[in-house]
Amino acid sequence: MRLRTLLAAGFLALGASAAFAGASSSQLEAYQPDPALRTAPKADLESRVRRACAVVQARLQNTAETGFERPCGCYAKTTLRSLDASEIEAYRATGYFNDSARAKALNAIDACKLQRPV
Repeated sequence: MRLRTLLAAGFLALGASAAFAGASSSQLEAYQPDPALRTAPKADLESRVRRACAVVQARLQNTAETGFERPCGCYAKTTLRSLDASEIEAYRATGYFNDSARAKALNAIDACKLQRPV
């Protein structure tokens, strides 16, 4: 169950709303963001995004998470630096990127040469 929750958070953090197209509304409603997000320093947010990226990329590419330390670090830094204050607050409140942040995250995926989630 923990892996499933981590993968769900990873897909949400990467802004892959399409990944949940087949999920039932009860599954999505059951997702609760970590309350620690509200007060976490930006470095912790970056670490969470980097970790979620590694999990999702490893799953997408059927390989080990350790191979994504550098590109996911690039992704996390690039994405969080591009977000404005309202987008960061939305991420803190929900645990995933809103529409405007999602567009920036997809640009970061491309810039850091990662595979886009379906």
